[in-house]
Amino acid sequence: MDYEAQLILHEGSRNLPYIDTNGIQTIGIGHNLHKPLSDRAILQIFHDDLADAKNDCLHAFPFFSELTEARQWVLINMCFNLGLAGLQRFTRFLKAVELGDYETAANEMLDSLWAKQVKIRARELAQQMRGSEAV
Repeated sequence: MDYEAQLILHEGSRNLPYIDTNGIQTIGIGHNLHKPLSDRAILQIFHDDLADAKNDCLHAFPFFSELTEARQWVLINMCFNLGLAGLQRFTRFLKAVELGDYETAANEMLDSLWAKQVKIRARELAQQMRGSEAV
């Protein structure tokens, strides 16, 4: 007998959090959300979310594949942080990136509420957008 398959069948599998029969917030295959995540689980979730951000940028911005790797990572980083919808609200920034005007793009990044919120992150990414490839 496949005991793992049996357990999955008994527990069920859910992609979104739910409250189980004991009132415990749960996700996946019976994972108690009050229990700490393992380092391995944290990295797996991160890699899944990172792949989503990369994929979102690749499909949302036709110019994305023409950018240097460092500038692609600026967009990925911002998409990861803001979500695609949030990043898409940076219309002047995105237009400047599309036109290859990276100085204006960097200035647009820094002239935002987001930059005030994330501070150092915004300054580092603006430098990367300007062409300072060092991370």
